[in-house]
Amino acid sequence: MTSPAIAVTELTKRFGSRTVVDRVSITVQPGEIVGFLGPNGSGKTTTIRMMCGLLTPDAGSGRVLGHDILRNQSAIKREVGYMTQRFSFYEDLTIAENLSFVAGVYGLPADAVSETLEDLGLTSRRAQLAGSLSGGWKQRLALAACIMHRPKLLMLDEPTAGVDPKARREFWDEIHARAATGLTVLVSTHYMDEAERCHRINYISYGKLISQGTVAEVIAAAGLVTVILRGGRTAEAQERLTGQPGVDQVAHWGSDLHVIGRDGPALRRAATAVAIATGARVIEAETSLEDVFIQLMGASTDNMP
Repeated sequence: MTSPAIAVTELTKRFGSRTVVDRVSITVQPGEIVGFLGPNGSGKTTTIRMMCGLLTPDAGSGRVLGHDILRNQSAIKREVGYMTQRFSFYEDLTIAENLSFVAGVYGLPADAVSETLEDLGLTSRRAQLAGSLSGGWKQRLALAACIMHRPKLLMLDEPTAGVDPKARREFWDEIHARAATGLTVLVSTHYMDEAERCHRINYISYGKLISQGTVAEVIAAAGLVTVILRGGRTAEAQERLTGQPGVDQVAHWGSDLHVIGRDGPALRRAATAVAIATGARVIEAETSLEDVFIQLMGASTDNMP
């Protein structure tokens, strides 16, 4: 059996009196695309930095690409491509010059730059200054820098933040194509449509890992019921339903009102009564990953001291 690309157990990291990552355990198999979800400040970036050898855990253990995360951090760095949240290249250098710098850091041969430019479709823009690139092309340059040393694992920290939908889709098509060749990917994201493109997801909130599995498994484990109120006076319906027994979330989606909760019978009773009073009709619906995301956020406890 092939060993996991990532297998970490009870990773813990503290900064002062605050525990920002609290006993997080994650396993990722070779060739998987695994999503890492959670609100801002939840510990995603700190966890990623521990797994790619940039931070030492205060507790916990594990292996990344077969290397011990406590003793072999340099080996991990050589075999991982890490893409940070912010564009971090020299904006007054060209695409080719930036990649040449990265090639020098890794001690790559001279033809590595031209091969990477060709691989990522950047050859025609090789002389363009990095600072003049759009968000999508900056993202492509960052990805090129991450993969030019041929890593076995990519760790991507919110790689599509601020990028338009077309560039995001193209980026994900690229990631799936590379995963099909055996590259393993761990990616943090706030976008639910991106999470749904992952093979499995992990949800972390305030430092604690509170849900993991396929999207279908995570939705099922949340145990939520969703109904839609359509037509009638939905603004009034929202006001009436807020705080009703069984109702945990009420939100407008266009002209529809989504009503979500864990107690199905109580939720349906409340929704039916309010629908009658406001001239709406009740429609059964599937719970979305975003509904689960909001529910998990609301149930979590802040880890600030």
